[in-house]
Amino acid sequence: MTRTAASILAALLLWGCAGGPPVRDLPVRIGRPYRVGTTTYVPAANPTFDMLGYASWYGNESGNRTANGERFRARWLTAAHPTLPLPTYVEVTALDSGRRIVVRINDRGPFAGAARIIDLSKGAAEALGFRRQGSAAVRVRRIEPDDADRARLRRGRAAHTLPPVSERVLANLRGQLAAAHVKD
Repeated sequence: MTRTAASILAALLLWGCAGGPPVRDLPVRIGRPYRVGTTTYVPAANPTFDMLGYASWYGNESGNRTANGERFRARWLTAAHPTLPLPTYVEVTALDSGRRIVVRINDRGPFAGAARIIDLSKGAAEALGFRRQGSAAVRVRRIEPDDADRARLRRGRAAHTLPPVSERVLANLRGQLAAAHVKD
């Protein structure tokens, strides 16, 4: 067997063991506008994305393909968002505890309820401490993590631990969320 053939065979075996192609950050996919029910979603790059709302989680779809073609792994720190490019990295802050994590958006959703701004994987919901509740008030902010954190998330590991948000900042964020929902 030639060296090239052996390399190809090894790559195919690794691909099969890993459950598909390796998780990559390129190409970034924005996608065309699409409709779910009566709502039209228009994917777009948004480098300053920073939003308050509610997160839920999903995890029974383990093994299915995400919108960008990766295999969904419920324990990984990933998320679904209706319009941000795939992949996008975001910092998610739980407004009840101030706990923060970095997740990699690789899927589309949520599609029910205007207040839900992101669906987190089961692993991300556990890391934020709200899996048993089912949903939580959150802040979702687009970030550019360093190469080491990107690589860790692509391998199913957590990015470096972020310190919690101060109680003063949390009170401000909770007030903004409450005011926004009074207007709705």
